[in-house]
Amino acid sequence: MFKTAALVPSSFLLVASLGASVQDHPREQDLSDLEGKQAPALEVTGWLNSKPLNLADLKGKVVLIDFWGTW
Repeated sequence: MFKTAALVPSSFLLVASLGASVQDHPREQDLSDLEGKQAPALEVTGWLNSKPLNLADLKGKVVLIDFWGTW
């Protein structure tokens, strides 16, 4: 009996929190107008295991740039 009584409010809270989190994130932008355009100049100097690099040094190579933060 207790498990059933706790399941209903828990399920409601789960569904409500999922709905609220979806509304907090705006729609992603349409980035198709940026395809095929040259990337802006970017130089990174804070590598742990490499000399400073810029995008011009990597021309013709596949580059994956991953930006992230914890805030």
